[in-house]
Amino acid sequence: MLDETEAGTILMARHRIAVIDDDTSVRNALRRLFRCADHDAKSYESGREFLNDLEHQVPDCLVLDLHMPEMSGIELQKHLLAHGFDLPCVMITGHDEEGSKEACLAAGASRYLRKPIDETTLLQAVDQAIATSMHRKVTSL
Repeated sequence: MLDETEAGTILMARHRIAVIDDDTSVRNALRRLFRCADHDAKSYESGREFLNDLEHQVPDCLVLDLHMPEMSGIELQKHLLAHGFDLPCVMITGHDEEGSKEACLAAGASRYLRKPIDETTLLQAVDQAIATSMHRKVTSL
């Protein structure tokens, strides 16, 4: 278990956040939000674009749009897990459908948030996802 000092250090560290959303305005806004919160943030238009860049940089957390053409957020999350990438993920959606939240959480998402997203809630969700992931890694050693 992390003590308060360790948890505080994790939450205050500069993290790499990948924003994957097919909506340019959402992508840009979220990238700016994370950069203003002193995180490194990179955005991707699609799951395929993100996967092509994954060999160059593995992020600390993903912010995934659930509904994207070609590869949905949940499909990307499952693909990553199948290939050994257990990355913390916050799923976001502008089209909340019955059962979506449960499916995303069952697939491993830390949180499920509906657009428009409250900035503070998203930043806290990402910080919590990273802290929980780091705690799991430390306790599994």
